Amino acid sequence: MNKQIEALLIERRGYEQRGLKDRVAAVDEQLHKLGYHHKSVTVETETATVAPQVERSIRSKTKKREV
Repeated sequence: MNKQIEALLIERRGYEQRGLKDRVAAVDEQLHKLGYHHKSVTVETETATVAPQVERSIRSKTKKREV
């Protein structure tokens, strides 16, 4: 394997562990340009997740009347 590809894969793994998705995508793009294709390397794959938007009505507790 090309040493540049090996270095990019190590760099990519570090970015994945740190949660830097934009950096992982940039490394994936460079790997793709070098001709490296693997199922773990994705280039510009966009996924959508549904984040439910639920509104809750919060009612303040009523004070008891003193009689």
